[in-house]
Amino acid sequence: MTAKPVFEGLVYDEEGNPVEVRWVGDEPCYVVYDPWGMAYHIPTEQVDRQVLEMMRNLMEGNETQIAQAMAQFLGQDDPFSVALLEQEVVQRMDEHLEALLHLGLPENARYLLGMMGFRIYINHHGDVVHVEWPAAPEDLDDLDPDLGLA
Repeated sequence: MTAKPVFEGLVYDEEGNPVEVRWVGDEPCYVVYDPWGMAYHIPTEQVDRQVLEMMRNLMEGNETQIAQAMAQFLGQDDPFSVALLEQEVVQRMDEHLEALLHLGLPENARYLLGMMGFRIYINHHGDVVHVEWPAAPEDLDDLDPDLGLA
């Protein structure tokens, strides 16, 4: 059972309405309304696992590049650090995702994802029908180094 919803505040119904989180006993649920006002309570873990699996699939096959980018971001882009990051973070991704299901994302991380345009759209069955992923700038050279904005 999930202790905290991972993507609270980032989930929308098919019509684009924000989906709220309500607790049913000790289980958090995303609440989706059908056109007639019927509320469907979908366990957050059901939706969160679908999105985390999508993320894991996106990373698959790109482990080295992800580790290199992480190392560069941390200012530790030597080969040893890259190898360590690839082994400890990327290769053990399933363990990290499972922990995320129990801890949730910090509120400021969810806020930042929302500001970057990350959105999850679900139907009243709890199926993820669409995910809007934040887009990377097409040409990083066009960014203002002081603001990170074009």
